[in-house]
Amino acid sequence: MLLAGPLLVAGLVAGCSAPAPVVSGSNPISLPSPSSPVTPVPAPASPGAGIPSASASLSPSTVSLKQTMESALKTLAAATPKPAQEALRSQLVSAGIPASTLEVSASKTPTGLDADAIEAAAKLDKDCVMGEIRDGQVSVSVLPVLASGKCFVGDSR
Repeated sequence: MLLAGPLLVAGLVAGCSAPAPVVSGSNPISLPSPSSPVTPVPAPASPGAGIPSASASLSPSTVSLKQTMESALKTLAAATPKPAQEALRSQLVSAGIPASTLEVSASKTPTGLDADAIEAAAKLDKDCVMGEIRDGQVSVSVLPVLASGKCFVGDSR
């Protein structure tokens, strides 16, 4: 038992100074040595620098639809933080969004529980104005229409 202590310490010391692992394969990875200088990557001048603004490329009709949807959803969320599917649809139609352009997600799960969030989408040309109410908070964005010609993947009403 007396030899186990010194051997263990010697093994730990030797393990700390072991050479870097060798990587085999067609594309070996070159790891910097501990003495190699690390060159920092500069951060962008400002967040989003060089990225075009999504609103800059939206048509005036899409911008108007986005504002209408945001206003309608905020009004509904203020009164009901977790609205039902038909209440959401009715609010958007009352705000002037044609029912034929709307897709609304389910407000209840198949087991009858409230969904965490409810989404609505209104299609306008090649844009989908997507709105969501989650815990009384509203978010609205614009995404491209899917190849299917719809805004949602899967089932919606």
